[in-house]
Amino acid sequence: MNDEQLLRYSRQIMLPKVDISGQQKLLGAKVLIIGLGGLGSPAAMYLTTAGIGEIIIADADEVELSNLQRQILHTSNDIGRHKTASAVDSLKSLNPEPIITPITEKLSGKKLNELVAKVDVVLDCSDNFKTRFEINAACVANKKPLVSGAAIRLEGQVSVFRADLGTGPCYRCLYTDEQELGERCSETGILAPVVGIIGCIQATEALKLLLGLGELLNGRLLLLDASIMEWRTLKLKKDPDYPVCS
Repeated sequence: MNDEQLLRYSRQIMLPKVDISGQQKLLGAKVLIIGLGGLGSPAAMYLTTAGIGEIIIADADEVELSNLQRQILHTSNDIGRHKTASAVDSLKSLNPEPIITPITEKLSGKKLNELVAKVDVVLDCSDNFKTRFEINAACVANKKPLVSGAAIRLEGQVSVFRADLGTGPCYRCLYTDEQELGERCSETGILAPVVGIIGCIQATEALKLLLGLGELLNGRLLLLDASIMEWRTLKLKKDPDYPVCS
């Protein structure tokens, strides 16, 4: 590490359980963030400023006016641009050091599996169940840890799934095909800071995982009800009848 890095990351390095060795782990880490909206924006920003060495960001959409209420990576000047292009500019302005690789397409199939196989952890910041199910399957197939987040209205949830350990549940143990899959923020609304809270927790869990720090939300679902500002934690169990991780 050079002197500029020591200064940039000094407040993190001061933590006894991080130190210089932990910061070097982050500088050598590779992370995949799928979705650059309300969840992906704060997650990408904090992982960039924390010093992750390489971040792959994936989103096929363009910036729209209705995004700006909560998707803080993007500005009014970015309307009409690809979200990945806008995100690269924002992230590089925060920290020019990390390698930021933009993927401006909807990830699926072989391409998704190839990218998941290359990274140390995947953050699912998408907004629909079909994509979440595909990401989960790719993480299980490639034995990669998954940090999953979701938010709608004044509610949010976060969990960590450790396919890399081969134990515990996967995302499909929490949600099945039979569940209602139609709700989106565009249909039911979202209070802007709620996605920010959840995205920040996703970044925190990813950093903890990479550093081997603390206790992760593995096998636990953290639920936020912002209307009364109450948190709950539910224990998750592996579904023996579902073939993805069983």
